[in-house]
Amino acid sequence: MYSFLISIAAILIATKLFGELARKFGQSSSIGAVFAGAVLGANGLSLLDPRDPTLHSLAQLGLLVLVFQIGLRTDVGVLRRTRGTTLMVAAAAIALPFGGGFAVAHYFGFRVLASLIVGAALTATSFGISSKVLGDAGVFRTREAEITRTAVLAVDVFGVLALSVLVSLDGVKRVSFGDVGRTIVVAVAFIAATLAVGRYAMPPLFRLLDRIRGRDSLGLFGVALAIVLSAIAILSGLAMIIGAFLAGAILQPTPQRGEIDRTATSLGHFLVPIFFAVVGASVDLSAPPSQTAVVLTVLLIAAGIGGKILAGYAPWWFQGNKLLIGTSMVPGGEVGLIFAQMGLATAAISPQLFGAVVLTSVATTFVTPLLVTTVVSRDEDLEKEEATPAEAFKTPDGRRLTAVGRKQTPGHRR
Repeated sequence: MYSFLISIAAILIATKLFGELARKFGQSSSIGAVFAGAVLGANGLSLLDPRDPTLHSLAQLGLLVLVFQIGLRTDVGVLRRTRGTTLMVAAAAIALPFGGGFAVAHYFGFRVLASLIVGAALTATSFGISSKVLGDAGVFRTREAEITRTAVLAVDVFGVLALSVLVSLDGVKRVSFGDVGRTIVVAVAFIAATLAVGRYAMPPLFRLLDRIRGRDSLGLFGVALAIVLSAIAILSGLAMIIGAFLAGAILQPTPQRGEIDRTATSLGHFLVPIFFAVVGASVDLSAPPSQTAVVLTVLLIAAGIGGKILAGYAPWWFQGNKLLIGTSMVPGGEVGLIFAQMGLATAAISPQLFGAVVLTSVATTFVTPLLVTTVVSRDEDLEKEEATPAEAFKTPDGRRLTAVGRKQTPGHRR
């Protein structure tokens, strides 16, 4: 118990300090928390053992809360209304990094399932980091930023579903189309049933709970729903995160979403840093990296960045700044780390491949502010606004934000 308590205290303090340091340099606090875990683990102070079953369980709860919050901030209705330019960007941002990641991993001799998981991980884009970078650059309300925000939601929903299917196939000696098909059918049925029941059952249920509730009880009911659906997902042979994500998605339209989100955030202040610290401590830096590992990581970073940038050019008819769309979709952030950890936790990917995917997520997050700032500074047609307040980043669907966007020039179409 002594060692466990010291580990928890060290995690909370170190992740906070490293997180604030990362913010000072314009980076996400989650990246700082990963570095804190690397320092606390066997690579540094040896205060954190990622294989400890209790820490692992707390990290999984942190992952559940994190994915639940992503679902809470995802308006499925926005995705149903996605058309044209945004749909093309989202499709390309899925296909290009996925194909690039799979090709690189498969070329280095990793099995098909592991290569598919790497491809899925490279599709990840952090909505929060992307929105913050756009806000800091003063272009949060442009048409390009609006396309990016909606496309990122579609990409991450695909990523969560794809990862849930893939990790559930781990343990199958030889993956066949039949195995994949059965898993997809189970996943689709689970999603459809959950959304259908949630759409009709959750609003009246939470209205009833609202009348009889005590202080903060609604938030706890919401978290409990996420835990129950995660357990059902596991029982159905799917990944835990799909249940947590769907719980957030069905509670997103409810009037009580704000209170539920506040409770999840409060729990997250304790649990989520443990998740990121365990991810950082799981990266083995004890041995000098081999030439193969370096080349693998560099190629994955190139595939992740290049695929996202090219996705911005997919809608050839759009006359805005395609490069801004592509660069703002680059950061993997916490979403990429979620994908990497899920692959490692199920032993679907090797520690070497896990380290390469984590470094890819960190690298794409680091370069995004520089890329976006450079693109914005070179486009004189963009009409910039004041930096967007942090509160604006809490609404992933960006509902009814006015597209201030771009100085109108003769012949220019939005």
